[in-house]
Amino acid sequence: LLCVQVGEVGELSEIFQWKGEVPKGLPDWKEEEKVHLGEELSDVLLYLVRLSDICGIDLGKAALRKLQLNAIKYPAAAAAAAAAATTNHYSSTNNGATKTEKEQQKAAEAAVPN
Repeated sequence: LLCVQVGEVGELSEIFQWKGEVPKGLPDWKEEEKVHLGEELSDVLLYLVRLSDICGIDLGKAALRKLQLNAIKYPAAAAAAAAAATTNHYSSTNNGATKTEKEQQKAAEAAVPN
């Protein structure tokens, strides 16, 4: 099932491969392109829901938890400042994350109830 999911994500990615940045609502896309996109998005969604069911994961609950973690890990002001920063904050140790980032991730995970 996972291999099929990966294939579907690949088909979805192909649609955007040469599009560059796309504006909201896809105003420059032909109707048949939008229909095709909807079909591929639906394939990915259906396989994802099936996979979460097989794995016993409450996808809605997991998504809400992830949103909470991201809000803690990436507060809006800090995220904007980080995006503007040009310094290299990655090291060659700790899988590319600095100690501070590791500590922030642990704190974010601890702050969100299971």
